[in-house]
Amino acid sequence: MSPNARGLLPGTVDLIILQTLTQGPRHGFAVSRSIRARSKGVLELQDAALYQALHRMEESGWVEAEWGISEKGKRAKYYRLTPAGRRQLDREADFWRSYAGAVARILSPVPDEG
Repeated sequence: MSPNARGLLPGTVDLIILQTLTQGPRHGFAVSRSIRARSKGVLELQDAALYQALHRMEESGWVEAEWGISEKGKRAKYYRLTPAGRRQLDREADFWRSYAGAVARILSPVPDEG
C-alpha cells in the first residue's frame, strides 16, 4: 500500500511543507502541487491537513504569511519560511535522514557471517 493510500507517516507533514517553502514563498495550492509533483504523485496532502499545518507553523513562527495575487489573478495567502522555520527544517531533516538510514540498514540483507 502506498503512503498516499495510508496517509503520510507521522512527522512528515511539517518537514515536507518546510522543505517546499525553501523554493520561495508559495500559496497553499502551490505547496500542495509542488509536493505532489516532486514525489511523482506518491505524496498528497489533503487541503485540511495542509492548511492546519500551515496555520500551526505560522503560530510557531516557522512561516510568515501575507496576502497576494495568485498566478490565476485570485487573492491568495502566500507563506514564507522564517529563520526559525529554517532551523526547524534542519532539525527535522537531520532526524529523518538518520531514521531513513536506520530503516534502510534493517531492510538490507544481512551479510553471511559464516
